Amino acid sequence: MDRTPTPNTPNLRPAETVLHPRSVERLVAGTPTSDGAGVKLTRVLTQPLQYRLDPFLMLDAFGTDNPDDYIAGFPNHPHRGFETITYMLAGRLRHRDSAGNEGLLQSGGVQWMTAGRGVVHSELPEQADGVMEGFQLWLNLPASEKMREPWYRDIPAEELPSFQTAGGVSVRVIAGSSHGVYGRVDRPATAPLYLDVTLPAGASLAQPLPAGHNAFVYVYRGEAKIGDTLVPRQRMAILRNQPARGAAGASFDGVLLEADAAATEPTRLLLIAGQPLKESIVQYGPFVMNSNAEIFQAV
Repeated sequence: MDRTPTPNTPNLRPAETVLHPRSVERLVAGTPTSDGAGVKLTRVLTQPLQYRLDPFLMLDAFGTDNPDDYIAGFPNHPHRGFETITYMLAGRLRHRDSAGNEGLLQSGGVQWMTAGRGVVHSELPEQADGVMEGFQLWLNLPASEKMREPWYRDIPAEELPSFQTAGGVSVRVIAGSSHGVYGRVDRPATAPLYLDVTLPAGASLAQPLPAGHNAFVYVYRGEAKIGDTLVPRQRMAILRNQPARGAAGASFDGVLLEADAAATEPTRLLLIAGQPLKESIVQYGPFVMNSNAEIFQAV
């Protein structure tokens, strides 16, 4: 569902309260790889983590100022059964697909594509030099929606909801809601939360999370503290799901993100969470379905 645009009004309600913050279950280092026509990237969320971080299937981080690492882009390739959310920090990618959609993803913008029953698309750079940096997240679709019609939306940087707290923390809301500010796309089945958070030195952000949702943090600038764990740059922190110890009957109700007071640069991170589908996941390359028979059909 497309959410009706609202003004990017900061502090629409008082600061969020988290009484029982989640701790870090484990830290994960991404795997260097390449995709498309040789684009170099880091696969942060890999296939072995799909059930643990359901409904999310993959997170790729890409970033370089060497055109040889990205200039060939991602020529025509198919998808079926999930959604791709591409968030561009720097650079320009031209999207075209078999459903007739076309758009230019530019710095600070988001491209949200629902592959559904199937789409063939390409993502090709529209630059010959400079920095290209961003992320692509794969979000699973429930079995009942895997064969739906494809859907596509570009959200330019100036239309992406954002706010700044009294403590100087900046948040861009790609999906879900934070401090009363809502993202542009709503998915009731998976209820994704996708935030890009910038923490100045010594600042913190409390973000509520539903107890049953899987959640993780990826730090891409500086370092962040979550509970007793320091999360360095280019590390994913999987957040614990178990009930909080020492709090009778209480469960984790969110996460507290902090930046060291002595930090020499702002901390930047992604906070991603969602409602697990608890369905079987069968992946074959660009197809993600619920059974081998559905994969054979897709191929």
